[in-house]
Amino acid sequence: MKKALLLGISLFLVLACGGVKKTQEAINSGNYGNAIDKSLRNLVENKTKKGNQPYILLLEEAYAKNVERELQRIAFLEKEENPANYEAIYNGYNNLHTIQERVRPLLPLYIVEENRDAKFAFQNYENDLLDSKDQLSEYLYDNASDLLENATNKQDYRKAYDDFTYLDEINPGFEDTKQRIEEAHAKGLDYIRVAMVNQTDQIIPVRLQEELLNFNTYGLDELWTRYHTNHLGNIKYDYEMQVALREINISPEQVNEKQIIKEKQIKDGYTYARDNEGNIVRDSLGNRIKIDRFKTVRCDFYQFTQFKTAQVVGKVRFTDLNTKQEISSYPLSSEFIFEHIYANYDGDKRALENNLVALLDLAAVPFPTNEQMVYDAGEDLKSRLKNILTRQRFN
Repeated sequence: MKKALLLGISLFLVLACGGVKKTQEAINSGNYGNAIDKSLRNLVENKTKKGNQPYILLLEEAYAKNVERELQRIAFLEKEENPANYEAIYNGYNNLHTIQERVRPLLPLYIVEENRDAKFAFQNYENDLLDSKDQLSEYLYDNASDLLENATNKQDYRKAYDDFTYLDEINPGFEDTKQRIEEAHAKGLDYIRVAMVNQTDQIIPVRLQEELLNFNTYGLDELWTRYHTNHLGNIKYDYEMQVALREINISPEQVNEKQIIKEKQIKDGYTYARDNEGNIVRDSLGNRIKIDRFKTVRCDFYQFTQFKTAQVVGKVRFTDLNTKQEISSYPLSSEFIFEHIYANYDGDKRALENNLVALLDLAAVPFPTNEQMVYDAGEDLKSRLKNILTRQRFN
């Protein structure tokens, strides 16, 4: 027990020292953010714990070095007077403010060996944050508006959408950003018209067609694509998706029979044990000793399997309507198997195992119609079609 306790303490010390060492390595390599995170995690858990004392010193050091480097970087970026630096300046002030607010709730942090509280130079970054946010907001708005008004392709609209969306995140309600987001999104959409083609020489169930073309059931979360099965005259479609069903193969209805002969020894009463002289043998309590009597029973078991399959084979093609070129195609195939097993018997069913006896309670059922078989195969077809839609990328 003592040995196990010493081992546990040693392991704890190794892990603790390892954490401190890695945090110091992060500072030495200039990864101050990582060092601050590691220190804060330990101190938030227990800031008065003796083993966490090194993290206070490490946090103090990492914090001071991070503030110094970040302010120097911001000063350099501001000196350049390049509007493209506005985001980096805003992020710099935001990071300084965020780290400061993470440290503040932990104060005071007392360093036992030095008999002092850790020192953190806090500043009020609110005005700097507001000024840099205003500069960045104006820059983002002007840039995104220029993209929106002078776009040459849908990627420009999407870039404008991203900039307006980011602007709305950092500065909600800035001018008419909401309306601009909606406009950029509408203009950046790819519209795909969907058509189903029957090349099978058979009738496809209407219900299957409706479900295959009901894109609301596929749970797609596509920001930049819209699939239309009912084509609208006021929309210029970018692509066409053609779902062509080429083959429907339905097997004949089959009933396969299999005979199994089963034999088993079962108890059939008992007799009394007798000695060599024919006298009944008794146990120590004077009771007559019984011996089980067995007999062999036989059963002819007849198993019937109803079997029918339906296979639907097709192809999905995507065509660029501007160039009239096929951009991708995918095979589409699905199979549905109908199988029903039932049985009857001749003989003594006590010879049968329980799993066979259960089949005796079943009887033949009507085979599904060809239409139902095709529809059932289509259930899997929908899943395969969803995978294709998820994989397809237009640009």
